[in-house]
Amino acid sequence: MQQRKLTAIVMSLLSIAILLAACTPAAVTPSTSVNTSSEATDFNGAKLNLNTVTGDELLATIPGFPNRMVREFQEYRPYLSIRQFRREIGKYVDDAQVADYEKYVYVPIAYNDSDAETLQQIPGLDASEADMLISDRPYASIDAFLSTLGGYVSPVELEIGKTYLDEGA
Repeated sequence: MQQRKLTAIVMSLLSIAILLAACTPAAVTPSTSVNTSSEATDFNGAKLNLNTVTGDELLATIPGFPNRMVREFQEYRPYLSIRQFRREIGKYVDDAQVADYEKYVYVPIAYNDSDAETLQQIPGLDASEADMLISDRPYASIDAFLSTLGGYVSPVELEIGKTYLDEGA
């Protein structure tokens, strides 16, 4: 009789533990985690700042992101341009994978210093518009830059672009 009660209690506790595990997000551990989500092309979230992102954020945001890349992403900080990111991470993965990573991360933009490729991280900004922004430098303030940028991108794209600006620039 005691054995049956003990077995019933253990089974109940096990069932509760399984139910709780199914309802709770898995903890991300840098030594073993890989995001296996297949939603890479459907990502619409905020991009991650390469100079401040944590390993846990990388693992949780980028589908299929391998743990070994956390160290590689963080090793080359601070990133000053998207070209630098492409060159350094391109040592470990092919160009297509680097481009896929760029869907989730950005290099902070220094509005008076960033190159055209880095400026083009702003949605809606093409190469010729980035060159025009560069030719209008120096900007007296962030507001002056944003005013000029607003002539090239939509209001929504401008709001996104604001989040990419380097706060120390």
